Amino acid sequence: MSDSEPSPISVAGTGVSIAEAEDPSRPKRVMGFRDLLLFYVVTGISLRWIATAAAAGPSSIVIWIGAWLAFYTPLALSVIELSSRYPNEGGLYVWSKRAFGDFSGFMAAWTYWTSNLPYFPAVLYFAASNVLYMRQAEWGYLSGNATFYIVFALLTLAAATLLNVVGLDVGKWLHNVGALAMWIPVLIVIGMGMVAWHRFGSATTFSVHTMTPSVRLNNVIFWSVLTFAFGGCETASFIGEEIKNARRTIPLALFFGGVTVTFCYIVGTLGVLVALPSSEVSSLQGLVQAIAKTAGRVGLPGVLPLAAFLIALSNIGASGAYLAAVARLPFVAGIDRYLPPSFGALHPRWGTPWVALLTQTFIGAVFIFLGQAGTSVKGAYDVLVSMGVITYFIPYLYLFASMFALQREPAGSDVIRVPGGKPAAYVLSILGFTTTVLTIALSVLPPPDEPNKPLAVFKIVGGCGALLGIGMCLYWAGKRRASHPTSSIAAS
Repeated sequence: MSDSEPSPISVAGTGVSIAEAEDPSRPKRVMGFRDLLLFYVVTGISLRWIATAAAAGPSSIVIWIGAWLAFYTPLALSVIELSSRYPNEGGLYVWSKRAFGDFSGFMAAWTYWTSNLPYFPAVLYFAASNVLYMRQAEWGYLSGNATFYIVFALLTLAAATLLNVVGLDVGKWLHNVGALAMWIPVLIVIGMGMVAWHRFGSATTFSVHTMTPSVRLNNVIFWSVLTFAFGGCETASFIGEEIKNARRTIPLALFFGGVTVTFCYIVGTLGVLVALPSSEVSSLQGLVQAIAKTAGRVGLPGVLPLAAFLIALSNIGASGAYLAAVARLPFVAGIDRYLPPSFGALHPRWGTPWVALLTQTFIGAVFIFLGQAGTSVKGAYDVLVSMGVITYFIPYLYLFASMFALQREPAGSDVIRVPGGKPAAYVLSILGFTTTVLTIALSVLPPPDEPNKPLAVFKIVGGCGALLGIGMCLYWAGKRRASHPTSSIAAS
């Protein structure tokens, strides 16, 4: 077997792949092209970023395009080549480990996994804010009620976890439904925005001046959020051994998924700005606000409850998709003994990495309470977003560095290379790495409307530092267990 075709990861050294271990009697690979395309859509698009972009005004359209060129394009092309070279379960973990060794592989996986711990409450907070619009008159008073947001986030996180513990062939339907639910609100915004523009004109002025991004620090901070919005196309590689014909399916689904993601972000933002002035858009409820106001203007108020439900459902589906994918990272780390061996165990009935799933759900619940402590609902949301951006982008440093370093290895004839070959791969990896560094630096700074900036910075830096420190301790503890297997057995 050549270097470009590493052997599949086996379960606890048995030589059995994850798919085989889950249920030998069914097909090994449960994710086809349709499933994978919808997976990319639900993990690649978050409707909350459309609202965030619209709140910043017309210049966000230019920033969307810049983020697509400077981050998404290098990321997607790197993922296509690396997934084609090493189509293993674990994705980023495998690439970083192969490029830089065990410690880098573990820390790339650890930071990616932990980045989703603040992500889950953030995206579920957004879902909760939209649920209120299903019955705005009766439920609107809950918009600033922290208890409602906490309870909603906990219940939906638990439900998504349960579906994924039962199995990916069951959990994938939540992802698929969430992806389909993602499309309809965007189409509603675009359609009603066009009707409103035709009848009343645009609520926002589009000109060279208004579309020129400001370089003031407070505005530059916002760039990192839209860059973050383009992340996610690497996620399916974590379940590479559960995808049918991964080498062919991943690039094809990634291409069509990328077109969909870019279209929804840019055209969706335009639709909101046509319907509402940016000053009337909030980051938590902007999209449903645009639908509510536009529906009233064009005489279709009955659209609002449906749109609110679909927006909430799409974000719940996204959280379920990330739960399924990132649980495979501690799973393979458990197999390699860098985490306790229980992380590498499969559920005896459903064959899923249930320990990893339940652990990340428990810690995600802790982050729901920590993010809310000492601040408003919006302040908690902003802190969770900033923590998620920083810890989420650290693995991208490993990904782009691995793309650069692994050019030293020969590529087999079945590997899909970056157009332009090795020179283009070097340029793309450097561009992506630089954009990632700048995004991390900007994410440390709190938004200008944060009432307690020192506390926000402390939460962001302290939370990220604690996660990194815990990961390092777990790695070295795993190394000690591996170097003293007899003592571990005796202790057990």
